[in-house]
Amino acid sequence: MKKEEKNQSVDVLAEKLSVTNNFYLTDISNLNVETSNKLRRICFKRNIQLKMVKNTLLKKAMEKSGKDFSPLYDILKGSTSIMFSEVANDPAKMIREFRRTAPKPILKAAYVEETVYVGDDQLDTLVNIKSKNEMIGVVISMLRSPLQNVMSALNSGNNKLSGIVKTLSERPE
Repeated sequence: MKKEEKNQSVDVLAEKLSVTNNFYLTDISNLNVETSNKLRRICFKRNIQLKMVKNTLLKKAMEKSGKDFSPLYDILKGSTSIMFSEVANDPAKMIREFRRTAPKPILKAAYVEETVYVGDDQLDTLVNIKSKNEMIGVVISMLRSPLQNVMSALNSGNNKLSGIVKTLSERPE
């Protein structure tokens, strides 16, 4: 790879890192072609972008991105692939599901909403992170519950009140 191509790759990767809030660093080395293609197809279906990267180029891109990725620098050893996703926990769910049939990918680290998770033991924690849409749903349901209680109380009281008024109006004087 020529120096110009490397610089261009670093620039593209730095731009992607600067606008992305979620990415996972994984090890998918030693997967056979069939398994590797299966992994790539699953990533494509789930809207996860999977790229193989050189550690030195990734480190330069991280430094150039304008964000603090320094806790991840020690992870950049051996084979590294990077997974970009809009939904924070999608790659973690995909990794856990895929590892039922294959030994890899192994999670090296994850950067989720400015928080760094290091090590494969963090996979369960990442799977349990709620996505933005899930959190919005939880908040809406929490807000609706008291309102529904008030509305049902008013409606039940309204029925009782109208029943009493009707009974009183039907009474002979």
